[in-house]
Amino acid sequence: MPQGQTRTVRVLVVEDERRLAGAVQRGLQAEGFAVDLAFDGDDGLHLAREGAYDAVVLDLMLPGLSGYQVCERLRAEENWIPVLILSAKDGEYDLADGLDLGADDYLTKPFSYVVLAARLRALLRRGAVPRPAVLRAGDLSLDPASRIVRRGETDIDLTAREFAMLEYLIRRAGQVVPKSELLDHVWDTSDTADLNVVEVYAGYLRRKIDVPFGRAALQTLRGAGYRLAADGG
Repeated sequence: MPQGQTRTVRVLVVEDERRLAGAVQRGLQAEGFAVDLAFDGDDGLHLAREGAYDAVVLDLMLPGLSGYQVCERLRAEENWIPVLILSAKDGEYDLADGLDLGADDYLTKPFSYVVLAARLRALLRRGAVPRPAVLRAGDLSLDPASRIVRRGETDIDLTAREFAMLEYLIRRAGQVVPKSELLDHVWDTSDTADLNVVEVYAGYLRRKIDVPFGRAALQTLRGAGYRLAADGG
């Protein structure tokens, strides 16, 4: 049994390569997990919905629904079962797309079963954390995958930097975010930006997400930083 677990942990592995699926099943069983298999996206989605699993190990390139679609549909249904993507697709955009669609972790093939089991245990310790594909603060929404921002049904056109700043703030909606933290996370380390540029972009954002709609979502807390109202202002 996995360390720290008091009951058998049930894992669903969705993988169309049957030999690999069997090997993953045996490897995880050796670590104490109970493992079921699905060999296409449609069966994987059905079992993930109905099977009362503790976690899903999900390939991306599947017959029927892709792993991306399986993850996206689960999150659209507010099903927060931990999902670990296990894929040969190792590009940075593949990883980003998987995480943006709501996956909790991403491991590339070839892989170590010891690491896979450790990653699963880490996910299980965190539990079923909400990871919506579309981020929301009231009627203000941001889709990291499609890069669409809306107020209600109205699309808002943002520059790449404005989008990155809003994404960071909306992920921390209701919390105070210091200017220095925004500078560290939104601007590249090679940039020569200072805290003043954060103020400038906060102004740009307000003129796009708040002013046209008579809202005040992006709040300035003098000496502390910025806060995006959780209710969208």
